[in-house]
Amino acid sequence: MKNYEDIRIENCPVASVQKIVHGKWTMVIIYFLSRGTLRFGELSRKMPKVTQANLTKELRMLEKYGLIHREVYREVPPKVEYSLTNLGLDFLPVLEELEKWALIYDKNQDDFVKSKLNKH
Repeated sequence: MKNYEDIRIENCPVASVQKIVHGKWTMVIIYFLSRGTLRFGELSRKMPKVTQANLTKELRMLEKYGLIHREVYREVPPKVEYSLTNLGLDFLPVLEELEKWALIYDKNQDDFVKSKLNKH
């Protein structure tokens, strides 16, 4: 990682990524779309704890930043599909590394909790 001591937050590359992936469900949406194109209802069923309003907001934000493509089919009833763009596909290695880190973190948290329980 480069040394960014002398640069302002507005110019920090990590800060610019954070504005894109800051949404609570952003990475989960990208994960599901990495498996293939999905309609809104399909995404919604995969994420039952997310309200339709929040899912819509996150999808619009990802579309605005160019990570997903929204395809609207002119038919009745209306059909809308979401897929990753090339930029979204470029993000997948980052998501895979975060997944690896999350698994390590979860294991460390489990070990930490077990060690705390054994002390009591």
